[in-house]
Amino acid sequence: MKIALLGATGQTGQYLVKQALEQGHTVTAVVRNPAKLVVHHHNLKVVTADIFSADSLKPHFKDQDVVMSCLGFPASFFYGVTGYTTSMAAVVSAMRETRVNRVITMTSWYTEPNSGTQSPFLIRFLLLPMIRSVLSNMYEMERFLQKSEDINWTVVRPPGLKNLAASAQEFLTHEGYFVPDSGGQTAVGRGDVARFMLSLLNSNAWVKKGVAITTK
Repeated sequence: MKIALLGATGQTGQYLVKQALEQGHTVTAVVRNPAKLVVHHHNLKVVTADIFSADSLKPHFKDQDVVMSCLGFPASFFYGVTGYTTSMAAVVSAMRETRVNRVITMTSWYTEPNSGTQSPFLIRFLLLPMIRSVLSNMYEMERFLQKSEDINWTVVRPPGLKNLAASAQEFLTHEGYFVPDSGGQTAVGRGDVARFMLSLLNSNAWVKKGVAITTK
């Protein structure tokens, strides 16, 4: 498949680029700083664009089969985070104009404000308040996608992320904001998140759905 990938220079994005190329896909990596992407491959094209501008994205979405996003934006105590919603609004607008209607993006467990009430004490009272500005904007982006009826979107929600390559472990999935009965798993390898996102290219199982994931 032909994949337009946003966030290719990020930690998860780099795993996704590598695995997509290994699987024989063609990747157009839409980046701000091409020097950060050290992979070279005949099926990889690296382009520079403004992720917040539909006009800037349009030329790179033309003739693509799917848009994938591993974009991440840092938490802020002083300002609301807006990167997720602003970039996705530009992405969806550019998709409509170039007639691409499949997008696979990544958020996190506990984006919905009340979904963390059953989470472990430290997560609930220490971690979630620290990253609430990020989770709130992720949730807003999820709501935006839910209203985009002409777009076949999937939101992949991993828990905490570890810098580990893909494993062969089975996935636990749940259509919701966390995976119940996940055996205390609070983090998953970035390589496994990339592996799950790419598995969606051959499946309609999670179209127009948000899916929380972890590994067994």
